[in-house]
Amino acid sequence: MVKTFIVGFDGTDACQRALDFAVSCAKHQSAAVHLVHVLEWSPYKFMSSEEMRERHERKKHEVASAEKFIEPIVEKLRNAGVDITSEVQYGNTTEILCGIAKEKLDSQIFVGRKGSSKLSKLLVGSVGMSLIQSSPVPVTLVP
Repeated sequence: MVKTFIVGFDGTDACQRALDFAVSCAKHQSAAVHLVHVLEWSPYKFMSSEEMRERHERKKHEVASAEKFIEPIVEKLRNAGVDITSEVQYGNTTEILCGIAKEKLDSQIFVGRKGSSKLSKLLVGSVGMSLIQSSPVPVTLVP
């Protein structure tokens, strides 16, 4: 079974550092990288049927845009010899990443620590803290 490094990615510098570190680790451990872009989506918003139709169309457009956004990153790494896959999902980032980790038995999650102020550096961040508390696999927070 191939080890999989799951990387939460949103295009920020912090997430890019997490991806770079995961790729470096993957090369040394003959592991695969699975890039995950999560579009935050709340199922609890009350809407009319017309708003639901509009939201569904907007959701399809946003997923397509996100896939186009990560596609060049995936291709660049694939061309560099990295065993990489990717996906875009809607939902809660922590729940999505933990769900993927449960499916990929030999895995580890990599995320970037965001924030540049002294206070935010003291805090891990909401996604990072949630992952540390609920992940079924090891989590690496990259500064």
